[in-house]
Amino acid sequence: MRTVHFFSVFSLFLLGACTESEPLYIATDYAYVGSFTRGLEGPAVDQKGNLYFVNPDHSGTIGKIDTSGNFSLFIDQLPEGSTANGIRINEQGNLFLADYTGHNVLEVDPETKAVTVYAHEPNANQPNDLTLGAGDLLFASDPNWGASTGKVWKVEKGNFELMVDEMGTTNGIEISPDGKTLYVNESVQRNVWAFDITDSKNLENKRLLISFEDFGMDGMRCDVKGNLYITRYGKGTVVKVSPEGKILKEIELKGKNVSNIAFGGKEGTTAFVTLQDRGYIESFEVSDPGQSTVRRNVN
Repeated sequence: MRTVHFFSVFSLFLLGACTESEPLYIATDYAYVGSFTRGLEGPAVDQKGNLYFVNPDHSGTIGKIDTSGNFSLFIDQLPEGSTANGIRINEQGNLFLADYTGHNVLEVDPETKAVTVYAHEPNANQPNDLTLGAGDLLFASDPNWGASTGKVWKVEKGNFELMVDEMGTTNGIEISPDGKTLYVNESVQRNVWAFDITDSKNLENKRLLISFEDFGMDGMRCDVKGNLYITRYGKGTVVKVSPEGKILKEIELKGKNVSNIAFGGKEGTTAFVTLQDRGYIESFEVSDPGQSTVRRNVN
């Protein structure tokens, strides 16, 4: 395994020991991960505070930055025909990968690095991003970029179940902290939709949360208060939106092609952002922890 040490003492401090006095919503360069970044996506933080992301070196790779500040290729090549996009990590530490070229959701054992097919769906366009709720409840966005359409699937071990069809280009997807609402955005149409998650884990009551007049959207995550942090691809910002659809803040980044976001750090209040036009992952501090870091008790 290739390991590259690149963090200064100050960068290591950013990784695991942020203080309350650190300014909020100010983006900084968190880590340099190389010049191949057009596919950089899918950040996710595990229970130990390790940050994972896809395609830092070439397509089909999974990168990792550990809590000691070491960047390495966690996986240097996924199985033939597979390329990951979104990542989510369950309570056991297993990685779920949206495999958009293989029409799969893959599962990765963090210790052995064994990659298995969790579920396969030949009729999927290209599974793009994932959201993970309690009990390994997985939903996947599934855009058709050429037709500007998209679907939403529920994914269980061995099975994709179509939840919503005939949407726009579905991309970012997230479950609310209480597990009752699914948010899905459409990159080309620039809409964010909300659905009720029923007791039987189906979707109903589709409604518009917010729409934008310009620039696309990509990945998004909720904090513990249910606020959505939505990446604005091409604009170089992350927008914080309340559960009622009100814009609370817009965070300026250094790069423009921001693809996805995840929360981590010692208190769960560090946002890590992947960008596809720079060699860096950027980060900024937020006021409230990300919901996934609290659910998995990252400390």
